[in-house]
Amino acid sequence: MLLPILRMRIVKFLLLLIFVSGHAFAQVRLPKLVSDNMVLQRDQPITVWGWAAPKEKVTVTFKNKSYSAVTGADGKWKIQLPAQSAGTGFEMIFKGKNQLTIKNIAFGDVWLCNGQSNMVINMERVKERYPDDIATANYPDIRNFFIPTLTDLNSPQDDFPNAEWKSANPKDVLRMGAVSYFFARDLYDQYKVPIGIINSSVGGTPIEAWISEGGYKDFADIQKVINQNKDTAYVQSSRQSTFNNTPKTPKLSDRGLAEHWESESYEPKSWRNFNIPGYWEDQGLKDLNGVVWFRRDFEVPESWIGKPVKLYMGRIVDADEMFVNGKSIGRVTYQYPPRRYEIPASLLKAGKNTFVIRVTNSAGKGGFVPDKSYFMTANGEEIDLKGTWQYKVGQVFERAEMADRQQIPFVEQNQPAALYNAMIAPVLPMKLKGFVWYQGETNVGDPKPYNAFLPALINDRRSLWNDQDLPFLVVQLPNFEDIDFSPAESNMALLREAQNKALTLKNTAVTVTLDLGEWNDIHPLNKKEIGKRLALSARNLAYEDKNVIYSGPTLKSQSISGDKIVLTFDNVADGIKSIDGEALRWFAVAADDEKFVWADAKIIGKNQVEVSSEKVATPKYVRYAWQDNPEGINFYNAANLPASPFRTDGQQLDETKPWKGKKCAVVLTYDDALNVHLDNVIPALDSLSLKGSFYLTASSDAARNRIKDWRAAAANGHELGNHTLYHPCDATGPGMSWVKPEYDLSKYSMGRIQDEIRMCNAFLKSIDGLDKRTFAFTCGHKKVAEGEFIQTLSNEFIAARAVRHEMHTFEEQKLMDINCYSMVEQSGKEMIGLVKQAQERGKLLVFLFHGVGGEHALNVSNQAHSELLHYLKENEKDIYIDTMRNVSEHIQHLKK
Repeated sequence: MLLPILRMRIVKFLLLLIFVSGHAFAQVRLPKLVSDNMVLQRDQPITVWGWAAPKEKVTVTFKNKSYSAVTGADGKWKIQLPAQSAGTGFEMIFKGKNQLTIKNIAFGDVWLCNGQSNMVINMERVKERYPDDIATANYPDIRNFFIPTLTDLNSPQDDFPNAEWKSANPKDVLRMGAVSYFFARDLYDQYKVPIGIINSSVGGTPIEAWISEGGYKDFADIQKVINQNKDTAYVQSSRQSTFNNTPKTPKLSDRGLAEHWESESYEPKSWRNFNIPGYWEDQGLKDLNGVVWFRRDFEVPESWIGKPVKLYMGRIVDADEMFVNGKSIGRVTYQYPPRRYEIPASLLKAGKNTFVIRVTNSAGKGGFVPDKSYFMTANGEEIDLKGTWQYKVGQVFERAEMADRQQIPFVEQNQPAALYNAMIAPVLPMKLKGFVWYQGETNVGDPKPYNAFLPALINDRRSLWNDQDLPFLVVQLPNFEDIDFSPAESNMALLREAQNKALTLKNTAVTVTLDLGEWNDIHPLNKKEIGKRLALSARNLAYEDKNVIYSGPTLKSQSISGDKIVLTFDNVADGIKSIDGEALRWFAVAADDEKFVWADAKIIGKNQVEVSSEKVATPKYVRYAWQDNPEGINFYNAANLPASPFRTDGQQLDETKPWKGKKCAVVLTYDDALNVHLDNVIPALDSLSLKGSFYLTASSDAARNRIKDWRAAAANGHELGNHTLYHPCDATGPGMSWVKPEYDLSKYSMGRIQDEIRMCNAFLKSIDGLDKRTFAFTCGHKKVAEGEFIQTLSNEFIAARAVRHEMHTFEEQKLMDINCYSMVEQSGKEMIGLVKQAQERGKLLVFLFHGVGGEHALNVSNQAHSELLHYLKENEKDIYIDTMRNVSEHIQHLKK
């Protein structure tokens, strides 16, 4: 009898659990971003969103008005609220089967700040540098939402497990990113509107991890990696392989620990002298990986006894533990954080005090980083800790090497799209004012792909937020590493150059920080000036305060005159200057051999610098600040903003030479105004900062129905060319039976073709606002009943493109009859072969595409097209790649 009763009780209990869990599931739930103290973007309709039971009605009450939605089968809901002006102190009530109240809501400007460790570093890390800024951080309307490190290899996520909005006050500001806080504070002080910072950053991560899967549409190799990473078995195998290949942690056999070298009772024997700061490899310990102990006795003022003392030991490579009078006062496990310890009030004593440091290092130089602060302080007094200490080796690690040096470790946070999925995707419903990007250090080892990745990231973000005008602000990498006093190659310079490529996209800015770095620290402390310069960019681009100067001098062009090169600059404000009054530094010149030597550089006008060297009789190329660490740059504009680094051997700008001094020219043209041009081609071009010419037939569906998209393409630098109103072709030729009788060009009068071409011009001008453009003959046909027509329209076009598979030199070009190669099913290799011919022969190569990935019988695959674009981008140094209009104007200018 007891058994059935027991069973009944179990059944009732299970039913109760099901009811409770079902009831809990039905509760209205909000994402972490929609919470107390949140900042929502002002002056735009906004979305609030969340989850509840399927088909549940959710109501939001705001300002005494209610807005409702019913959840879908997936339990998701979203409600759009009308635009609000700036303000604070609002509440929202969310009601379904339960009720939630969100308090202290602000409407202001929301910025997504993103990158790696220099964007992460918080105010606590720089508190010694900015004590007054922390003490006065009373800004309740500056609010920060810091996202903890998360990864996902499979798909975009819709929320964070934990995160919250925090206002800026002396306590909570310590956890705010230093760059983003100073950026926000400058904007708040200027405009007095709430500023919301969403900080989504992870130290040591590459740009690839932050781009969405959709952003890699034109990167077939990375798409393959993303798909592989969705295979659980593959990921597990990769993790195991990385684990197996990782050198094993040495077994601990440290004599110092065994013999208690930190103890007050220990009597030191056979210790040797060591000068702090410095690395032990530079002081007699060759290639030592292991544990080294350091000790020194200090006497402290009597007034310090019984009081806490601050101790600063600079930076130590790699891990350390600090002992005072036998007691541990703290440890740090890796090299980057500054060593800041506090000696407890009870620990110091009159007379001798023994300081012992145990340092562990497994790779590279171990020891104490030079040019850092080493001292202890109390009562306004300091004791210098630099000087002669003693050392003794506690343990030598056996050489441990990876089994396979070629194997790349599988690190989830470094995988393509992994951080986007987990740390950016949940932010998508939030409206934003713009983006701030501070990243690049991890990509310095292989900087070349960054030329494609950064534009891809920018275009990806704007596409995801459905706003092609959102400002995107980039922090250029600061000076770092040893100073090279000879002209040198530099991966860091290459990456800065790639960061400058952001400027080829609209509404972007690059903040130069070449004067704000530290040679011995990848995490420079001057975050305040970086934030200030970023705010200048935001004021100009996002707040449209066009009187704000936010850029230092940028190279516009160079011209060669005998043994001198004259450089002309944009963004000079009221002029360029040497900020310290000395001769301009870090300019180098080279002849055709590209062997650079230091140059004499002098300012010869408001916006020009003349460079020369007695060692180079016929200079051709110039580099400026092309170093890892061009310390002491002094080339600025009148607004005290430093010049951006550059080289002309990488991007030759000699306007006086054919193809602007490069080996050849390539123009990419696309006919007939197809949807695939907007959906496939333009995103691919934009991802690589390349430009194309699109010949529109005004009556075509994609031309008429997608005017907004064509206008955006034109605003981004692509050419809209004339391909007539109705695309007439000569029906009398072989294979032309498809031509409709009413559009048979051979039956057109001269007046009719002129009218239709002019009507197309009017249509195109309504889109891009331009009076002059180029023309493309339909089907390559040039005649109407009365003869050739293009000469009668020569005043309306810069050039006209024919269809003949030929390429010609600069001197052979006829602007009203430029030849091209029509592509039909060619492979990427075949098209690249044509480019190589142009490079070898110094000619202009014009490609003609119709379908790219479909929509036309004359088609090439997306893959083949992508291979061509990547080859062009990778060889941009030797190839002048531009629109037909710009190349034609270049030819026209030089032939005058």
